[in-house]
Amino acid sequence: MNQLDSTWLSESNCDFGLFRQIVEHTTRKDTVPLAETIDKGIPVYSGEAIASRIDDQTFVTALLTEWNQVFDTGAGVIAIKGAYPDTAVVEQATEALLQIIKQETEASAGGGDHFAAAGANSRVWNAHEKLARANPELFMHYYANPVIHLASRAWLGPNYQITAQVNVVHPGGSAQVCHRDYHLGFQTVDQLTQYPQNVHRLSPHLTLQGAIVHSAMPLESGPTQLLPNSQNFHAGYLAAQLPEYREYFLENHVQLELQTGDMTFFNPAVFHAAGENQTSQDRFANLLQVGSAFGRTIEIVDRKSICELVYPHLLNAKSAGTLTAIDIEHVIAAAGEGYSFPCNLDLTPPVGGLAPPSQQDILRTALNDNHTPAQLKASLNTWQELQRS
Repeated sequence: MNQLDSTWLSESNCDFGLFRQIVEHTTRKDTVPLAETIDKGIPVYSGEAIASRIDDQTFVTALLTEWNQVFDTGAGVIAIKGAYPDTAVVEQATEALLQIIKQETEASAGGGDHFAAAGANSRVWNAHEKLARANPELFMHYYANPVIHLASRAWLGPNYQITAQVNVVHPGGSAQVCHRDYHLGFQTVDQLTQYPQNVHRLSPHLTLQGAIVHSAMPLESGPTQLLPNSQNFHAGYLAAQLPEYREYFLENHVQLELQTGDMTFFNPAVFHAAGENQTSQDRFANLLQVGSAFGRTIEIVDRKSICELVYPHLLNAKSAGTLTAIDIEHVIAAAGEGYSFPCNLDLTPPVGGLAPPSQQDILRTALNDNHTPAQLKASLNTWQELQRS
């Protein structure tokens, strides 16, 4: 059956019966022969076994192939127990990252989250760079781990780029809402309907989600809630925001008990959510979002200058009526950066939404409010300053 029989998707493409058929598929051991076991539908691997055969290219190729198939059309999720056989480096990274949290809390940095209420947890945005700045030698040992490379390469191929965001969920921290992740997972329903179905299929292939476990995570601590196989439902970016699907997720998700030094990786289109922490201890994970090398344009373009140059003419055209509102939107699309990411989430946290304003949003607002060219330039300068790391 062709899941997507329409170029432009809407709620009508969300076939709940088909969704249940897809997510209730059982993962068989013969499809993941290198896994140590299957736990709640999720293939679980041994970090020690992987490390012991890292120089065996035949094994590595077989592992990459198996993981790629799991991420693509299988369960969508893998777990690696003991990915750091010696957890000392994780514990050292925990201390370094906690110190960053302390410093940022004192400075009142951050304060927002994508899918949880502010204050329910402590975030370190861009933990990747901040750890390198705080302790480059520790950064070296932390990322020397082969599992991170193998999982990233299995899904994205070479030349991937790592970003990381620490999430510490405090006792009593409530669960997130069910969602998919970056890119399309950070769009509203109205925005999602503007992307053709081929982009809905493409988006999950541009990112790999991962988590490095920095604290013991019994089930009552709320480790990530997952719905295996849900990445195979192609209309899922819309469905993940609909009540019927969220209710099904609440009743049918699975969670794995994890220990310090374990890792999980999953296709960003897998329905998931951080769970409620019902213990008296913090739950600490370093969340990885690994990006494809191909998520970038061929040339560097100074779009800020284009916006400043064209803006006086747009103001005149709007005032004189020589361009329609639709025409103006076409010019805005050609002139400014329309995507909010990458951004500095410390300086522009997702408070009240999933993403901060884009350059196009600033240009559009200036036109709507009849700002002067000098006012637009000041707004664009502020926007540009907030893009720094």
